[in-house]
Amino acid sequence: MPVSPLRLLLLVAAFGILTLLIQINLLVIAFDKLGLSPASGMLLLLCALLGSVINLPLARVSAEEPSEPAPPLPAFLQQLQVPFDGTTLITVNVGGCMIPASFSAYLLLHNPLPLTEVLPAIAIVSLVSYRLSRPVPRLGIAMPALIPPLAAAATAYLINPAHAAPLAYICGTLGVLIGADLLRLGDIRKLGTPFASIGGAGTFDGIFITGIVAALLA
Repeated sequence: MPVSPLRLLLLVAAFGILTLLIQINLLVIAFDKLGLSPASGMLLLLCALLGSVINLPLARVSAEEPSEPAPPLPAFLQQLQVPFDGTTLITVNVGGCMIPASFSAYLLLHNPLPLTEVLPAIAIVSLVSYRLSRPVPRLGIAMPALIPPLAAAATAYLINPAHAAPLAYICGTLGVLIGADLLRLGDIRKLGTPFASIGGAGTFDGIFITGIVAALLA
């Protein structure tokens, strides 16, 4: 399976961030707000971490060389880059897409959250994510890391303050997934990248962590 060097670097950085969060018990607080015990929350996190390096192929599409130059990369990353052959393999990331989406479905089924509240919340975060995301030639879709969880937390608190945490996780993860990934699939053919993953660069590219941070802030 294709593994992006950028994904590996993000995963290493994520472990450092994760260690800091665990030390100050922020993850435990976030999981508690979502109705999970510390053990269950850590199991979910472990599954997402392991899943972040697994990409399930969906389709291979023809692509074109981008008109803009690629951003400069360190020499060791340039050596690790997969050459572009005129096609892009579209994949689904397990840790960055499937696990957050599945947990969102779990929260939806186990909390009194009507679709009349959930769907508008997802739509708002999707719009924010779409407007903030942008294609980066030969790399993928980039987006600021902090604004989506803030938008999700604020949206959830305004719509349903009594159940803001689960709603924030749902609209944060699904909103980023829809707005920054699915709605950007049309840009994939112009990126000149050998593969593109639905779920971003994996667990810590704004989807799983967006949901956790949004739940913590709500």
